[in-house]
Amino acid sequence: MKLGKYKHYKSKNYEVLGMARHSETFEWLVVYRALYDSEEFGNHALWVRPKKMFLEKVIIDGKRVPRFEFIG
Repeated sequence: MKLGKYKHYKSKNYEVLGMARHSETFEWLVVYRALYDSEEFGNHALWVRPKKMFLEKVIIDGKRVPRFEFIG
């Protein structure tokens, strides 16, 4: 998993900070930070998402696109 900036398919940018393991299942989780401010979730909120889901492709307007695309 590359550390750095990623663009979500809905156009917002995030920074992957590292990886963590779920304490019960040992599943790999991606730890990432929003690179934008949000009144709803807080400024530069931290998130985790299963690695498999982070790297998967989603169908948008009939096209398969990455959920998150590495941008540097």
